[in-house]
Amino acid sequence: MKNILILQSINKIQGSISLPGSKSISNRVLLLSALAKGTTKLINLPSSDDINHMLNALKILGIKFILSNNQKECLIIGNNGIFTPKKKLKLFLGNAGTVIRPLTAVLSLNDKCDIILTGEPRMKERPIKHLVDSLKEGGAIIKYLEKKNFPPINIKGGFQGNNIIKIEGSISSQFLTSLLIISPLLKQNTLINITNNLVSKPYIDITIKLMKVFGIHVENNNYKQFKISGQQNYISPGEYTIEGDASSASYFLSAAAIKGGTVKLKNINKNSIQGDIKYVNILQKMGAIINYNKNYISCTKNTLKSINIDCNDIPDIAMTLAVTSLFAKGITTIKNIYNWKVKETDRLQAMSEELRKTGAKIITGNDYIIISPPKYIKKVVIETYNDHRMAMCFSLLSLSNNSVGIINPNCTSKTYPNFFKELKKISFFN
Repeated sequence: MKNILILQSINKIQGSISLPGSKSISNRVLLLSALAKGTTKLINLPSSDDINHMLNALKILGIKFILSNNQKECLIIGNNGIFTPKKKLKLFLGNAGTVIRPLTAVLSLNDKCDIILTGEPRMKERPIKHLVDSLKEGGAIIKYLEKKNFPPINIKGGFQGNNIIKIEGSISSQFLTSLLIISPLLKQNTLINITNNLVSKPYIDITIKLMKVFGIHVENNNYKQFKISGQQNYISPGEYTIEGDASSASYFLSAAAIKGGTVKLKNINKNSIQGDIKYVNILQKMGAIINYNKNYISCTKNTLKSINIDCNDIPDIAMTLAVTSLFAKGITTIKNIYNWKVKETDRLQAMSEELRKTGAKIITGNDYIIISPPKYIKKVVIETYNDHRMAMCFSLLSLSNNSVGIINPNCTSKTYPNFFKELKKISFFN
């Protein structure tokens, strides 16, 4: 029997939320801290499945760390270089792309390893071919264990690198992030050339900025080419505070814009290094009232209008926008979202099917979705496809005059286990 959470119709949104740390930042700094020289204290580490998969993998690989303050702080003793496990290992990584892709690259540097990386059924449908191809060209020995071009994979190391590495840019920015992270540890200087247009550029910005925190400079030539000097070491910054998750912020910002009141989001500001902070500007263009402070962003309800926007850089919050558009006046067009298809589920298909349930008219193409909102949003039960963002963005339907059912609400544990509790905290009912 399916587990269904019924969200009652919300009359008003009002209050404040302390955002958990960013997943994208957290898994990067966990890995960089593990590779670094010195001990690093990470503050505001979120508790979620994806983070736990990274921590568990690092533990099995021999990295020592101490969790404290309800796991919100992590003290990591750096390895001062690549990981060198002595025995054959198998790492289960769930459906965490921010874990399997970078670890594939890092573990390829050890020429004596024998490690299997695997995960949930959906992970076995998420492409890794282009990253593996680039690593193989540099000498890595990597074998597909089930379906070609997809996990699970067996890594036996051997990557020496090339002076010039090519990587496909249009599928996932995580492939490039993975190559950037290992490049300073190579003997030679590395030039990474991008094939086709790079998707999700803000996530590459996060990677480069965090590498700088750990003492590594990356030369970015208009996202077409990246230069990194070899024979370097990551150096611990000593302490690093992880800012609030901007993707998670989008749901509460939209809730306020649709049916506030005012919602104040703490642990984040307009200077966030996350690309998804752009959602604040999108809501402003749609009519919401936004205010900033040193350590928070607030959003207040206003009449929302439709928008026509390219979301290639911000595919995750494009989902929040799609559901929010049901409450806006006019037809919303969201373009350049091809990589929705290779996420936790085929999000282009999933979003289309679930949006249609509300009475909205939906037109989709290979990389776009056009949404004409219904006059009245129907009472529906939403299939989440075990995708955390499907569950969270469609919770916004509870801001209509009807309740909404969310199938498998526990899928939010991937990034935000307490999401529904936090939503309820700022919700007022009739």
